[in-house]
Amino acid sequence: MPSRKHHLTFTLILTGFMTLIVAGISVLRANGLGPDYMPIWISSWLFSWAIAFPTMAIAAPKVRKLTTQLVGA
Repeated sequence: MPSRKHHLTFTLILTGFMTLIVAGISVLRANGLGPDYMPIWISSWLFSWAIAFPTMAIAAPKVRKLTTQLVGA
């Protein structure tokens, strides 16, 4: 079983990567590829990551347990 440090590091990297992609796509669809695209994308990404990381850090053990119950160990 991975340590808590491993779990938090994995969660930090995964949420960072996923929110980077989703924020980029969302900003592109909402605003287009204009001169202000990058600053808006980075701002949106950091805000999303600040919410996604603690949410996933709290939810992951519960989701892992539910997954085990649904599909077995």
